[in-house]
Amino acid sequence: MANNKTQCFTCNKDKITYSCRGCSQEFCLIHLTEHQQILNEDLNHIINNYDEFKQGINEQKQNPQNDLLIKQINQWETNSIEIIKQKAQTCRETVIRSSEIFINEIEEKFNGLSEQIKQIHGENEFNEINLNYLNNQLRKITEELNNSSNISIKENSQSFINEISIISPKKWKQNGITVAGGNGEGQQSNQLNHPIGMFIDKNKNIFIADTSNHRIVEWKCSAKEGQIIAGGNGQGTRMDQLNRPTNMIVDQQDHSIIIADQWNRRVIRWLNQNQQILIDNIDCSRLAIDQYGFLYVSDWKKNEVRRWKMGEYNNEGIVVAGGNEEGNKLNQLNDPTFIFVDEEQSVYVSDTGNHRVMKWRKDAKEGRIVAGGNGKGRNLNQLHYPQGVIVDDLDQIYVADWWNHRVMRWCEGKEEGEIVVGGNGQGNESNQLNGPFGLSFDDEGHLYTAERWNYRIQKFEIIV
Repeated sequence: MANNKTQCFTCNKDKITYSCRGCSQEFCLIHLTEHQQILNEDLNHIINNYDEFKQGINEQKQNPQNDLLIKQINQWETNSIEIIKQKAQTCRETVIRSSEIFINEIEEKFNGLSEQIKQIHGENEFNEINLNYLNNQLRKITEELNNSSNISIKENSQSFINEISIISPKKWKQNGITVAGGNGEGQQSNQLNHPIGMFIDKNKNIFIADTSNHRIVEWKCSAKEGQIIAGGNGQGTRMDQLNRPTNMIVDQQDHSIIIADQWNRRVIRWLNQNQQILIDNIDCSRLAIDQYGFLYVSDWKKNEVRRWKMGEYNNEGIVVAGGNEEGNKLNQLNDPTFIFVDEEQSVYVSDTGNHRVMKWRKDAKEGRIVAGGNGKGRNLNQLHYPQGVIVDDLDQIYVADWWNHRVMRWCEGKEEGEIVVGGNGQGNESNQLNGPFGLSFDDEGHLYTAERWNYRIQKFEIIV
């Protein structure tokens, strides 16, 4: 007689068994039923958790005041109002006390003058000198009373209340919109050739370092093609020519443009087709300007960043980052490219050859790694030849991760960053990047990327 029995997974006895396709185990009829009951209990547990979660969502919708963050904001409001009330009461008491002292002093002077008037009137001996004296004294007291402005209010611009702000990570649509180029590699007015740096003005016009076309082009908002505003006269060393420009700064007041003319080893200003060399004999990579009017230039050959006062270029400038030969120590850089300067004049540098972003505080002797620094790679704690770098008002650092074809966001002090856009492989689809270099935001917070190998500028619209 053929043996069709196998060992039950639960009782370990040879019986007629039935397979569970979920766990791939064999059960006898009794234990198969028990196994099914266990599965039913697990399902009921999941359903209960689902119902609790659904109830939690509904409660949050109906009563968002229970949210912990809202409670914290309400508490801050209550505390701040109490501080203001206390300060206002103290000021009121000071005004009342000072006013009482002032009135008492005036009253004493008036009483003294009153006694003198009574005395003169009683003695009935006075002349013009006495009358003039009394009149002058009365006038002085009257003026002092009327001009009691020795008490005033002074407002201190430094807040005595701790200001709060909401740190809510911004998000962007993952499908970008091509706003410049995107028509293949070329030199036509609707084409770009290896764009690197860019600048967006308040009208959302885009200025692009069209590097391999040796020109700077401006694409008006919603335009289908750009117009040449600097260079475009072939590759060369003449004043009206550029040689692989990589970056520029646009002065929105006089419409002048300061350009990193990389292969001509110069920083040059263009104003209405007139050119002026500002800094010569420099292996300039990228440019930045701070709110105080200082110009910053990264030098890829000397592995340093220097600073000049705008308009004062007849000197060697001041080293503000690197300058200690090529290397990966905290006081060194390796092929520095894009730079960003914050309100405190801290300099953020894309230390491209070291696959990291460095932050050099003003007058610091060495920098601090704020992104990457864990070797080249595609993990969330790594970068691969970083390029464009921007820091927002919440001190979040955005990096164009060139060879990983993505834009990363890092918070200073964090071990890892997060992908903002891209990261879907190298390609030319709307949700892909191909060699992102320049980064920029417009006034509304939309994110722009200059893609070197897709020959286009992509705009990613902000969601929150």
